[in-house]
Amino acid sequence: MAAMDMSRRSFVQGSAAALGAAGLPLPSLLSSYVGPLGRADAVTRILPPSGDERMAWWREARFGMFIHWGLYSILAGEWMGRTDHAEWIRNTAHIPLAEYDRLVGRFDPVKFDADAWVGMAKDAGMKYVTITSKHHDGFCLFDNRLTGFCIRSTPYRHDVMKLMADASRRAGLRQCWYHSIMDWHHPDYLPRRDWEAATRPVDGARYARFVRYLHGSVEQLLKNYGDIGVMWFDGQWEQTWTHEMGRALYQHCRQLQPSVIVNNRCEGWSQTPITDPLGDFRTPEQEVPATGWPGVDWESCITMNDNWGYNSHDTNFKSVARLIGLLVETASKGGNLLLNIGPKSDGTFPDESVERLAAIGRWMKVNGDAIYGTTASLFAAAPFRSTTKGNRIYLFVTDWPEVPPLALPGLKTPVRSAYLLSDPAKTALVLNAGEPGAPQSLILPRNAPDPNCSVVVLEFDSVPAVGA
Repeated sequence: MAAMDMSRRSFVQGSAAALGAAGLPLPSLLSSYVGPLGRADAVTRILPPSGDERMAWWREARFGMFIHWGLYSILAGEWMGRTDHAEWIRNTAHIPLAEYDRLVGRFDPVKFDADAWVGMAKDAGMKYVTITSKHHDGFCLFDNRLTGFCIRSTPYRHDVMKLMADASRRAGLRQCWYHSIMDWHHPDYLPRRDWEAATRPVDGARYARFVRYLHGSVEQLLKNYGDIGVMWFDGQWEQTWTHEMGRALYQHCRQLQPSVIVNNRCEGWSQTPITDPLGDFRTPEQEVPATGWPGVDWESCITMNDNWGYNSHDTNFKSVARLIGLLVETASKGGNLLLNIGPKSDGTFPDESVERLAAIGRWMKVNGDAIYGTTASLFAAAPFRSTTKGNRIYLFVTDWPEVPPLALPGLKTPVRSAYLLSDPAKTALVLNAGEPGAPQSLILPRNAPDPNCSVVVLEFDSVPAVGA
């Protein structure tokens, strides 16, 4: 993910100069690239568009866990007196490669329990888990046979991806992989960071060789761990990574696992406008789009505090009410929420994350039906958020009205029944059909059943319609 204090734009702006220094302009990269199947034309072959069937489980799920874990977790965000680093620490703290490599000998998460991690995700109501198989620092949490810079070389040695995939399968969750295209460790990845140009010359580096390494790594991830739900790419914004390369990577993933979903961050740079954008869903980061993206699949990835990777000094955790609100907001706009955890280097989740996951889980046990498998709100403007599923509308009420009733602006279809989702008896709420020209409305109980967000169910005899 993007560093909190260093924008992607700053890297992109420096890419052209770095490429020139490497003596590898983009045309030479393209001309030397050979596709994963060993054919130069592999980059021009496009698979048919993905179908609704392949996306069905993901649209039903609506809620997943993101995990950023790696060598950077050992440093816990601190280097040379500064405490504002995280998963980007090798770059933001300018740590020389040889010094960073020594962290491999310190990675021994003796308290790591994949079943416990997946269990917390499941108890929170999450339906899939996306974990970093490799972040920008290049370290692989799986037993990557193409490099020694991986879990195999640590004191721990156990393949984290295998442990996670097995645990997710036992729990009935979908296992998904995050994988960075950017790689600050591989000798053939270009461009180098500007601050290490003197110590890591580009002489002999061949980006096409790195691309083959990338494909070989992805091939292991999609061949060795059973069915994978999503390949979640990142670090694609430097100009060495082109649209044609992204297209070949997308195609390769689909060849290896035809049902796998691939996010839009496999997309690459292009000198001309892209008319065939890549990826099966969009990935807004640290935000929920103002109006969602009607007709487009999307997933907001958001941190619990201010960092993706573990930072022991970052205690700015969002409240339970705020996190539930983010889940409700994404679902009400037709998207998914991928909520991040940054585990400690010993293999445990921060206590603040554990507490929030449990609280979200308690809310989801009561109100999950209003999230799973729903579509975006039908209301253009209302004093609540809402989702729709079949002949039902779910209303999320956070500001419980002191003076009833609760207006349902623009609702055209008569409400057959209304009740609180938290009420097992489905006690009917009083409905007011409204005078001609006035909206239908509800009389709510005096007290909200949930202090964070209460859910009202509206049932109809047909698919409901809402006007302006």
